[in-house]
Amino acid sequence: MAQKQRVFSGVQPTGKLHLGNYVGAIKQWADNQDAYDNIFCVVDLHAVTIPENVDPKQFRAKSLEVAALYLACGIDPDKSTVFLQSHVAEHSEMAWLLNCVTPLGWLYRMTQFKAKAGSNESVGTGLLDYPVLMAADILLYDTHRVPVGEDQKQHIEFTRDLAQRVNNMFPGADLVIPEPMIPPAGARVMGLDDPMVKMSKSIGETKKGHSIGLLDAPGTVKKAIMSAQTDSGNEARFDHAGPGVRNLLDLYEVLSGQGREAIEAEFHGQGYGKLKKALVEQVVAALEPVQTRYAELTGSPDYLLSILRQGAERARGIAATTQARLRDAMGFVAP
Repeated sequence: MAQKQRVFSGVQPTGKLHLGNYVGAIKQWADNQDAYDNIFCVVDLHAVTIPENVDPKQFRAKSLEVAALYLACGIDPDKSTVFLQSHVAEHSEMAWLLNCVTPLGWLYRMTQFKAKAGSNESVGTGLLDYPVLMAADILLYDTHRVPVGEDQKQHIEFTRDLAQRVNNMFPGADLVIPEPMIPPAGARVMGLDDPMVKMSKSIGETKKGHSIGLLDAPGTVKKAIMSAQTDSGNEARFDHAGPGVRNLLDLYEVLSGQGREAIEAEFHGQGYGKLKKALVEQVVAALEPVQTRYAELTGSPDYLLSILRQGAERARGIAATTQARLRDAMGFVAP
């Protein structure tokens, strides 16, 4: 029997986990977890790259909230490994070893660093360096495939280049070269208020109508979708619709499971109110079991913590093997 390929992914415990995270990432993870050896991590170390934005008490609560939502969205701890990144020390050590072989110019070219640094005269080292930590997360588990959106492809290319550099410099490291895994639909969900901006956890935390949180009440969901930006026409064909309408069509496609021809036949020329009302029904139906399961998990915090501890223990077992192989290839004395 062929060994399953390994998949690794994670979400930062910041902002409001939203519908874009669900359809573009977590739902895809849950749907495919029988086909792969899955490792899903709450990447809490990444969340402190801008420490000024971190409130320790809220940060701790958010970390557990995201972990509970993983499970509530269908991630099965008997099939997938779920843990907090900071509970596996190998992530930090791996990042340091990779830092030492990463050309500084590679980091300055990363588009997300440029966007987040903006016009600030000084930023923390972590903001510049987080692509190395992300590479460490992936390479530590001999990951074959990484579920990402289109906007994250540069990070996978960075990780691939870095792994190849390490393998060339240190024969025997044998780091696995990962491949991006981009879903055919829902990979890039845009803001309901501005379809030119990707749906954001941080924006959704402060701006009503931008996103739909996974814990939002049905009335909040309805208000956000019914006020979503569209246009003045009746165009509901995927290849011809404007950005706002296309965003709603993509969401409906993923959540309904219908083919594009059927969706176009149902909504084209009917006015966008019909599409929005139908999408409200799909979203509310999708979130209801998630919210019910989330309430059960947060009502039993000891159970959630035990899942995270078990996940971290398994993750450390895999990570330690990769780490030892890299340390040996680099010439470190074995402990």
